[in-house]
Amino acid sequence: KDKEIPGFGELFRLISYKKIGASTIQSRAMAVLVNGKYIFALPGSSGAVTDAWEEILKYQLDSRFKPCNFIELIPRLKEK
Repeated sequence: KDKEIPGFGELFRLISYKKIGASTIQSRAMAVLVNGKYIFALPGSSGAVTDAWEEILKYQLDSRFKPCNFIELIPRLKEK
């Protein structure tokens, strides 16, 4: 079952807003789960990709990041 990860796009736009202002409204950044796998859709600029990695993904893909992270969800993704 495919599912959008709530909050990812909004958080990305908040981070982006601080750098590029209202132009971030056009961003369609999102994260989804497809067949139990994470897919991150980001704007094509290297700055946007760097921002997503430095501000969101490097923490959410690190099991040591607390109180929650995407890694903790993996066992639940395998449930049928």
